Amino acid sequence: MPGQWYHFVGIGGAGMSALAKILLAQGYRVSGSDLADSKILQRLRNEGAEVFIGHAPENLQEGVGVVVFSSAVPPSNVELKEAQKKGLPVISRGELLAQIMKQYKGIAVVGAHGKTTTSSMISFVLYRNGFDPTIIIGGEVNDIGGNAALGSGEYLVAEADESDGSFLHLEPYIAVITNIDNDHLDYYRTIEEIEKAFRTFIEGVRPDGFVVMCGDDPRLRSINPQGVEVITYGFHEDVDFRAELIFQEGLRTEAVVTYRDHPLGRLRLSVPGAHNIQNALAAVAVGIRLGLHFPEIARALADFRGVQRRFQEIACLNGIKIIDDYAHHPTEIKALLEVAQALRPSRLIVVFQPHRYTRTLFLQEQFGTAFQRADLVIVTDIYPAGEKPIPGVSAELITREIKKNGQPVIYLHQMQEIVEFLAEECRPGDLVLTVGAGDIWRVGKNLAENLKNPYSCVEKVPWTGKN
Repeated sequence: MPGQWYHFVGIGGAGMSALAKILLAQGYRVSGSDLADSKILQRLRNEGAEVFIGHAPENLQEGVGVVVFSSAVPPSNVELKEAQKKGLPVISRGELLAQIMKQYKGIAVVGAHGKTTTSSMISFVLYRNGFDPTIIIGGEVNDIGGNAALGSGEYLVAEADESDGSFLHLEPYIAVITNIDNDHLDYYRTIEEIEKAFRTFIEGVRPDGFVVMCGDDPRLRSINPQGVEVITYGFHEDVDFRAELIFQEGLRTEAVVTYRDHPLGRLRLSVPGAHNIQNALAAVAVGIRLGLHFPEIARALADFRGVQRRFQEIACLNGIKIIDDYAHHPTEIKALLEVAQALRPSRLIVVFQPHRYTRTLFLQEQFGTAFQRADLVIVTDIYPAGEKPIPGVSAELITREIKKNGQPVIYLHQMQEIVEFLAEECRPGDLVLTVGAGDIWRVGKNLAENLKNPYSCVEKVPWTGKN
């Protein structure tokens, strides 16, 4: 790849930090900037990156060869302006991932929902069975202790990003597609445009490669790729790798797996929900296609410990269980609440932080019906994720839609309000579920602190509801 020194504008993001970590491991010099410090940035410093807090032209030091930016960084950013002024190459996160993927047999995982867990499962199956893959994922994988790892093998497993079309830069050996849904409509505008982008992505698969896709998804089935080997998975009767759910209790899920009606064996997971059986089937399909046997794959998946912020238990105190999840789309929230209800809590109390103004605007009605399994919903302010406010768009839109559907719902602005309300409201047997892709996880952490010490509701982690 060109250049020996890469500078990342927005280095603290999940995808950007993973790429930076891989470049550091490959011996490149890495610097970067972000608006606020974090554990991710501290880890990058420990691995050799030079990190600046705040964006400034002088962060682009003499010797920087390539500047990398993410879709969250606006064109007006002062460091991008400085790079243009200096005539430095400026590339997107997706372009850098494509450059790295060319060094490997790339396994690119895309889809509206489940891609972080699916890519993590595939990575773990390959790692456990001696493939030693390089891994670039948009979440903190418990089994690798982070979101990226440089392996010595020929495969790269990467979570690709369809939200801004950047996955179209990739030419993977294997394309894994979990589903298509009406998300990122600020970029695509229509579901037809999203489907067109996925068709284009499939056309970019290497001639010797193949596609693994969920046959339960009607939009994926309608694409019907031609000219490439396609392997399907799911619960549908006519898929290649099919699961029949036979057991689901608490955090354990079990299914019987067949390949074109030939029995393969049982799949036992310690991550909950039918959707995770689907995710695991993608890993089964990839593993078997690469020469593994089902028992080898099943043993690895039985030990898979999940991804942070995916149904992550924060605490269980005074009989009150606190769980955090990254779900931020109505489809994900419905699946999440189904899993939570399977734990049979006395009451399911959901604290929801909407993510992005555009998603709130486009999907407000769908959000209104997503919480029907909850006994109480608390909605707080939108996490902007770098977006500018849209006039008339606020968390109260979702609050009104939930209320229209007869659900008990309240709106609370400040985190401190939420923590104090929950500390007073919750009783033994309740499950508190914090939901959203922003920083709503802080509510669970602070509530746990409060329950440990009920006479002090000091906010241990500052939170403003802003990015």
